Formats: sequence, C-alpha cells, structure tokens
Amino acid sequence: MTEIDNWLERYGESHRDLRNPVVFWAAVPMIVIGTVGVFWALPIPLEFEEISPLLNWGSAFLMATAIYYFIISLSLAIGMLPFLLGIAAIQLWLAQSHYPAMGVSIGLLAAGTVGLLLGRRGPGIVSAVVQDFQLMMIGPVWLLSILYKRFGVPF
Repeated sequence: MTEIDNWLERYGESHRDLRNPVVFWAAVPMIVIGTVGVFWALPIPLEFEEISPLLNWGSAFLMATAIYYFIISLSLAIGMLPFLLGIAAIQLWLAQSHYPAMGVSIGLLAAGTVGLLLGRRGPGIVSAVVQDFQLMMIGPVWLLSILYKRFGVPF
C-alpha cells in the first residue's frame, strides 16, 4: 500500500458515517482557508520580506503542502494546485481589503469547526474533530480522491 493510500484510508476510516456530508464538505475548505489565513497574518522576519513580498508563514505552509502532495501523489497534487492557488488568491485579496485578515480567518476556523461538529454523528465527535485538525491538509486530498474515484481518474 502506498503512502497516499495509507493517509486516505486513515482519514476515510473516521469519515464513513457522516451525518451531513454537505456540511462536512464545506467545513474542510473553511478550516484550511482559515488556518492558512491565520498563518498569513502572523508577523514575519525581515529576511522573508527581502526574499519576496509574498513570502510569509501562510505562503510557506502552502508551498510545503504542495511539495508534500507531489511526493505522495502526482495526480492528486496536480488536482490540488487550483485549490492551493485559490487559497493564496483569497489571502492576497484579504490582505489588500479593508477586512481584518486575522478576524476573518478566525471566523472561518470557528465556522468550519462548527461545520465539522454538525457533520458528524455518534460517540467521540470531539476527538474526531481534533483528528480532523491533525490531518487538516489530508482532508482536501481525501475529498478530491472521492471525486477522482467517481470519475475514474487514477491516483
């Protein structure tokens, strides 16, 4: 079994019996966007600015995530690039807007957490949500893998 198969199976085990899959599918991207937004809004060292005005903790996190996706599955990584670039575009827009980036990101995290709680059923909901946060960047790949399976795209 490959590494991606192990990750997807581990993530999928705790998501076989969702109460509300639609809410869950919305909550996962909100958690990811909110988390990246919090990282994006954190203060950065001057060395980051010297390298690039776009380099910050959030963009570094997205780059590391993209690299890891390419390590575990080329086809899933290619499929995830629009999502990762979309997150970066949202963060760039938010940084230039009049909205408080940190406040919006924390709001997305809170709404996503509520969505994860509402999307689950059965005992151990809180521990399952904690595990969702631990495997946060596997969640979007797991969702994409479901679409890939449905349309017969190998990964």
